[in-house]
Order: sequence, then C-alpha cells, then structure tokens
Amino acid sequence: MGDSFHDHLREDSGFLGADPRLDTELLDKVILQLNRIYPQILSDAEATKFRNLDVPTSVRVGELLVHLQGEGEEACREFYRALHLHVEEVYYSLPTRLRLRDNIDPLKYRHLYHQKYVMNDKGPLFFLGCFSIAVGMALIYYYSENKLTGGSRALGMAALGLKRKAQELLIRYTDESLLNKG
Repeated sequence: MGDSFHDHLREDSGFLGADPRLDTELLDKVILQLNRIYPQILSDAEATKFRNLDVPTSVRVGELLVHLQGEGEEACREFYRALHLHVEEVYYSLPTRLRLRDNIDPLKYRHLYHQKYVMNDKGPLFFLGCFSIAVGMALIYYYSENKLTGGSRALGMAALGLKRKAQELLIRYTDESLLNKG
C-alpha cells in the first residue's frame, strides 16, 4: 500500500466499519467537525445524510468513508485529523497506525492488540486481603474508641501523612473528641 491518506483510509475502512468504539455519538462528532471546519469536503446536506439515525452506524461509517475517498487526499487527511481529535483510542488502534508503529499486521495478530483495563497484575485474593485489613482496622478503631483514649490520638497521628485540608479536619476531630471526653 502507498503512504497517502487516501490509501490508508481504503485500508482502514474495514476496521472502522467493524469497530464498536466508533458509536453514533462519536461518528456525529467527526461528521460535524468535517462539516463545520471543511464544508467543501462535507456539505450540510451530506452531513445530514450521514447523521441519519435510521441508518445503522456501521452503514453510515462505510458510506462516509466511500464519500471521503471520492473527495480526494485532503478529505481523507481531514477525516484522520477529526478522528484523532474526537476518537483518539480508535485512531491509535487503526491497522495503518499500528503497522507504522510496530511493523506488524494487526489483522493477522489481532489478539496482540486487544486492550485490557487492568489496575494491577495482582489477583482478586490480593484485593480481598487488602480490603480485609482495612475493614479490620476500621472495626478495631470503631469498637476501641469509646474504651480507650488512645484511639483519637492515633487518628491525630494518622493525619501526619495527609494533605493540609485532611490534616486540619482530622486534627479538629481529635481535639473535639478529647474535649468531649475530658
């Protein structure tokens, strides 16, 4: 394939039509961007046609891409610019972008690009262990506060590692609880 935006759009068309992340709302943003900034690329009548909610989004995406390819190189470049602006995660997962970045065919190695949102690599037992410790500490504090006077002092000491507003709140609470007990 060549290096023109027109060639890239032809290659990315199948991916864009099948990607569920490019939903109705995001497609509308791209269409409006092209219509408002570049009315010579996408007229008001064409924008209205491509924003028709009676037509499935994947069909509208396909029709828009065919239209832009017919408009030429500048229209394709502006589509990529609008896609990058409004749907960045789709833009960076396009087959042509991945090939340029990694020199790997993303259609052949699709499983490599399946993104997972993982907070950490620890398992659920790690989370349960941390949560149990936090709950245990809260229960100990709650049930020991009335019996021991050190509970509120421990709370005051816990304020040392916090930001200023949180420190002030915890220290004020500690002072009030000491005055109420004394």
